[in-house]
Amino acid sequence: MKPTRDNWNSSTSYEYFMGRWSTRMAPVFLNWLDLPAGLDWLDLGCGTGALSEAISKNCRPASQTGVDPSPEFLEKAKTKLAGKGSFAVGSASAIPTQDHTVDVVVSGLALNFFPDLDAALAEMQRVLKPGGTLAAYVWDYADRMDFLRIFWDTALEIDPASKALDEGVRFKICNRIELEKAFSGSGLAGVETALLDIETVFANFDNYWTPFLGGQGPAPGYLASLNPPKREAFKLAIQKKLPVEADGSIRLLARAIGVKGVCG
Repeated sequence: MKPTRDNWNSSTSYEYFMGRWSTRMAPVFLNWLDLPAGLDWLDLGCGTGALSEAISKNCRPASQTGVDPSPEFLEKAKTKLAGKGSFAVGSASAIPTQDHTVDVVVSGLALNFFPDLDAALAEMQRVLKPGGTLAAYVWDYADRMDFLRIFWDTALEIDPASKALDEGVRFKICNRIELEKAFSGSGLAGVETALLDIETVFANFDNYWTPFLGGQGPAPGYLASLNPPKREAFKLAIQKKLPVEADGSIRLLARAIGVKGVCG
């Protein structure tokens, strides 16, 4: 089986597959943080700007900066914020910000993609002011990221080799215990975690299935690797598993795990 990369080459493909749900999760995360207005924020791994946009709309920041390694994704984020805030190319190992200048560093749905999480947590604390907040959230891939969980559970029944691509298997950090351990181990104080839920409603089966046909990302890439007869068999197997309402809609749950701590 050909390996499938996690990175998304197209911001449009990402938005269609995952962006609609990350946009809905961002305000839920910020509501849990419950921080005052007038703070300086930095969004690391901001991607297409779901969390940055929510910060701008809900948190009344004194300033905000989005950092991401992808210029294309940053352009999408700039469009969403319509001139509010600033954006810079950077990475979890090299945040283009001076020491101790930010009140809040957040990262939405990105920690599991950082090559060296310990180094990333140290770098995020470098830019934080003493007493600042470091917070993040990741999808609960192994348990209640339902629309993906159903996909990979079905794939495993048909093709045991697909387990190697399952985010719930690969991303050990996407677990409440592991997140608490990583944040506490980095020297942060008062570490807390929370389960953050949204409902994902698909108008019908096509609304669920079509985003998987984009070819980018682990699940769409896996589907694209199947020959037409196998792809059709896989489609039928998933249809049988999905809970369909009387009106044809499909209501599932998407859960993220939030974690936060205070910089000493």
